[in-house]
Amino acid sequence: MPTITHVFKFRLQHMICLWLFGIIVCCSMPVAIAQSQKTVTGTVLDASKEPLPGVAVTIKGKTTGTVTDNFGKYSIVVGGPDDVLLFSLIGMMPESVVVGNQTQVTITMTQDVRTLNEIVVVGYGTQKKSDITGAISSVKSEDFNRGVVTNPGQLLQGKISGVNITNSSGEPGAAQNVIIRGIGSLRSGTQPLYVVDGFLIDNASQGFETNPLNFLNPNDIESMDVLKDASATAVYGARAANGVVVITTKKGKAGKTEMSFSASTAWSSLSRKIGVFSADEFRKQVVANKGNLIDGKGNTDWQDELTQTGLSKQIDLSIGGGSSDKFSYYASAGYQDQEGILKKSNLKRYSGKLNMNQKAINGKLNIDYNLTASRTENLRPSITSTITDMISLNPTIPAYTDGQPTLLPTNALNPLKRYDIYSDKAVNNRILASISPSVEIVKGLVYKLNLGVDYSGTTRDQQYKPFPSVVNESNVSNGSLTTTISANTNRLVENTLNYNWRKDNHNLILLAGHSYQSFLEENRKFIFTGFVNNNIDPVYQDQTSTKDLPTTVDASATKNELQSFFGRVNYTFKDKYLFTATLRADGSSKFGANNKYGYFPSVAAGWNISNEAFMTNSFFSNLKLRASWGQTGNQEIPSKITKTSYSEDRLTTDDKSYNTYPIDPTTTTISGYPYGVAYTRIANPNLKWEVSTQVNVGIDFAFLDNRLTGTLDYFNKQSSNILLEVTPIDPVQPSSVYWTNILGMKIQNNGLEFALDYNGKINNDFSYNIGGNVTYIQNKVKKSPYTVLATGAAQGSGQTGATINGYITNEPIGAFYMYEFEGIGEDGRNKFKDANGDGAILDNDRRVVGSAIPKFIYAYHINLRYKGFDLGINFNGVAGNKIYNHTAMSLFTKAQLTTSNNTTDFATKYPNEVTSNANTVSTRYLENGSFLRLNNATLGYSLAPEKIGLANVVRNIRLAVTGQNLFVATKYSGFDPEINTGSTIGGVQTFGIDYFTYPKARTFLISLNATF
Repeated sequence: MPTITHVFKFRLQHMICLWLFGIIVCCSMPVAIAQSQKTVTGTVLDASKEPLPGVAVTIKGKTTGTVTDNFGKYSIVVGGPDDVLLFSLIGMMPESVVVGNQTQVTITMTQDVRTLNEIVVVGYGTQKKSDITGAISSVKSEDFNRGVVTNPGQLLQGKISGVNITNSSGEPGAAQNVIIRGIGSLRSGTQPLYVVDGFLIDNASQGFETNPLNFLNPNDIESMDVLKDASATAVYGARAANGVVVITTKKGKAGKTEMSFSASTAWSSLSRKIGVFSADEFRKQVVANKGNLIDGKGNTDWQDELTQTGLSKQIDLSIGGGSSDKFSYYASAGYQDQEGILKKSNLKRYSGKLNMNQKAINGKLNIDYNLTASRTENLRPSITSTITDMISLNPTIPAYTDGQPTLLPTNALNPLKRYDIYSDKAVNNRILASISPSVEIVKGLVYKLNLGVDYSGTTRDQQYKPFPSVVNESNVSNGSLTTTISANTNRLVENTLNYNWRKDNHNLILLAGHSYQSFLEENRKFIFTGFVNNNIDPVYQDQTSTKDLPTTVDASATKNELQSFFGRVNYTFKDKYLFTATLRADGSSKFGANNKYGYFPSVAAGWNISNEAFMTNSFFSNLKLRASWGQTGNQEIPSKITKTSYSEDRLTTDDKSYNTYPIDPTTTTISGYPYGVAYTRIANPNLKWEVSTQVNVGIDFAFLDNRLTGTLDYFNKQSSNILLEVTPIDPVQPSSVYWTNILGMKIQNNGLEFALDYNGKINNDFSYNIGGNVTYIQNKVKKSPYTVLATGAAQGSGQTGATINGYITNEPIGAFYMYEFEGIGEDGRNKFKDANGDGAILDNDRRVVGSAIPKFIYAYHINLRYKGFDLGINFNGVAGNKIYNHTAMSLFTKAQLTTSNNTTDFATKYPNEVTSNANTVSTRYLENGSFLRLNNATLGYSLAPEKIGLANVVRNIRLAVTGQNLFVATKYSGFDPEINTGSTIGGVQTFGIDYFTYPKARTFLISLNATF
């Protein structure tokens, strides 16, 4: 038997073994757990493949978490393959990923519609999108159109419903027509009011026809907000009838220093030729039509000879950040060099930008500094002459003879030689600077002062070097120089008080302000003729005025002032019921003494239905109803038109003066008479503002957890007090014309806007976005006292002044008014429809045959993202409009062909047509203007810096290829259906006329973007 000692030893050994076993087990447990744990690293990117700092990364159901650094990188320890990583950041849709076997998880976060546009820029401030009662559309920089972009308007084309943006031509820096919800004026233009960082831009000419925003570098723009209805625009009063575009440039972010570099190169070429005859076809056609063939024995495609592959390049560098929450900055420098597809066509822009923000007194004092400086150099060819030659010159004439441009028959100027001897260069220097200090007086009450100046100076030189070989053009043979010096100064002083009060379910925001803005335009024009033929540019030569070749000088200066008082009330109850009221009083020096001030009110209401209790389980993620009414004005008219105007006059006939009065009664010769004074305009102190009254009803909605979002708006905009320069009814008047309001006449635009957008995601690697918008607009002129108020006019021999389109009662704006062409009669001449059946073809047989303004404007886009790749495709188009092909009317005739000028088969369509047949304004030259364009497509790849060993240097590297104007589907026979180069009548604007328009280019671009 074991003794007690043995038993004790056994038990002690057993206890020791158990104790050691327990230690081993306990020690081995953490080892086992550690073996199941692992570290997951990765990068969080946004839709543009830029790193996202500050993203919260957590494990579902646990408190473990981390935050991405400035490079978007994170590292976190997970417990096992079943753990789920959660990613969240304000403004982005939350993401979740099952860890599985992954040790590296890189994700792309998409923007959260609910919070992305939560803050929207409105007039004189910002507001939560959920509180907006007006029709406002916003586009952020990541959604802008890509490619070779000269001005900000191109960034928005096709992006917003109700906004039709067209370039007047394909020239670099060309002017644009930006039409928001239709055209509501005869004389005042279509441009909206542009507000850049709180500064109201003047749309005055910068010395030549160009875009008012060409001085801005598109890469400096953070967002663009388009204010469309009167509730949104009434706070800008007298200048908001055409809508408002608010441009916000990039700012630095405190605590985040970021440097960006981008470079691109692009190639542009003629996207579409006009089908003129080849040399062999031309020879056959001239002979077949019994013409006088001038055969130069050559084979020249003048469209190829006179165009080029335009090379464009752009470099941008920016840096932004902030040392703390008290100071932030953004600075940039940019260089753009864009060649046009016509030779001697070029735009260069040097730009600099500096934005700073300084805070003090615990954030109560806030100062914003904004500075934009640019130098734009615009070189232009003789566009009308070059386009005419491209499509009408005899293709049998060789372009060169013995290495020199061939002298054309009748000593006409070879367009290749014109490229050598003609130039039109404009240099514009512009500075936009503002400082905006604001101080919180008491809690919620903020006073802000906005001081700014926009100075622009332009020198333009148009010159011909002497070329004596051309004897039938004096300015060419003798040489000529026209120098125009222009300066625009725009000064702004604004004072605003903003009070924000919130208590329980109530939120009240009050705005009161005063604004004073002055505008000064100065112009001097010098015309010189007669220079030495020494191959030196006339701009660098001396010139002496002679009796035969005199020097002429014109000069003018115009000053305008605008003083305004404005206020706004925003009230929200329970974040459900919204109310907005605005009133602005504008006083303008442009209007008469009896109507110096105009008053522009608006009211609006909104209902956030989705915030109601009964919507808790609804399939709507968001649902809001909006309604508004308001009035805005239009003051974009010539200065001083309310005042009497005189001019010097000396009419002599047979040594007698009929417009002067001799001071000395003994005077017997004209030299004794002083210059007389004659009326050129009589006063009208009762002239009133044009007023645009607009009603808007809209719905904002979202489904599927905000994946599918959209808006639907109905608007009715009516313009009254239409301003026009007219002929007095009483023939006994001191002047032939005067300015007045056309009483009773109205211009109405009503329609529907619909936009839809869907964000989808298949997995962490693949996401997509599909969306689009469509706008239907119905235009109508009401109660016009004129049978037809002519706008577009024909030009050329035997055509000058003939009406093409105009404003007609109960017809659309820009209605084409002309004869209806029925073919060629037995006599070989035009046959027109006898519209009134009286057996004769007279002026009263002209009819409205269509409108230049489209009824439908539409666009759609597709964005795909797979891992590091992204593809964006944007289409846009219009429907329901016509284009008058003035180019075809002027050039593509049988008469042109038989005199050995080139044409298309348009001229030979009717074999029995006689060469003396008149090219009368008619539907023969009216074409369908509808089109669908693949506006741009971009394929990009974001290269992860860590894969190439640059993770500590570069945050992101992106390479992209972009195509612009890749194809256009249209029935129009001209270069491009997106045109407007017609001639105005009496300053009344015209639309839809193609008159030797600079063609559009097709462009391919390669770009590199790097963020440090």
